[in-house]
Amino acid sequence: MPDPASQTVAMFYHLMRGGLIDTVTMILGRATGQGWRVMIRCPDGALAQKLDDLLWLPEGSFLAHGQAMGKGNDARQPVLIGPGAAVNAPRGLMLLAGADVLPDDPAALERIWLLFDGADEAAVAHARRQWTDLTAQGLAAQYWSDETGLWVKKTERPAPTQT
Repeated sequence: MPDPASQTVAMFYHLMRGGLIDTVTMILGRATGQGWRVMIRCPDGALAQKLDDLLWLPEGSFLAHGQAMGKGNDARQPVLIGPGAAVNAPRGLMLLAGADVLPDDPAALERIWLLFDGADEAAVAHARRQWTDLTAQGLAAQYWSDETGLWVKKTERPAPTQT
C-alpha cells in the first residue's frame, strides 16, 4: 500500500500580479465544488477577518465557512479559517501569511496550497524552505506563477516512487 503522504500534492502559488483574495476564492471554489473540506491556516488575525468578511458578501460567490473558535461547530465547517490545527477533517490545507504545515498534516491531505507574495523576499524564502521540507517528506510539489497574468505551472517534482 502506498504511503498516504506520497499522494499529497503541495501546490505553491507565487503571487506576482494577482491578488491573494482572488486566488483564495478560486482555489476554494474548485475544492468545495468537489465536496472537499478545507482548512485555511492563517496566523494573521486581520487577514483571517478580511477573508471571513469577504466570503460572506452577497455580491461574491458565497462559500460556507467559519472562523476557528475552538468549539464544536469548528469540526462541521466545510471551510475553516484559523491559526491552528485542522479540526474539520479537511482534504485540503491552505497556508497564508507564513503559516506552516504541522507535522501530522500531510498524511491526511490530498492538497496543500501555499500562497505567497512574490514581492516579499521573506515570504519567498519561507516558501523555498517549505518546498525543501515537503519534498524531503516525500510529497509531490508544483510551483505556479501568475507573472503573465495567468496561472502557469513552472515546475513540478513528483513524489518518489515506492519500491
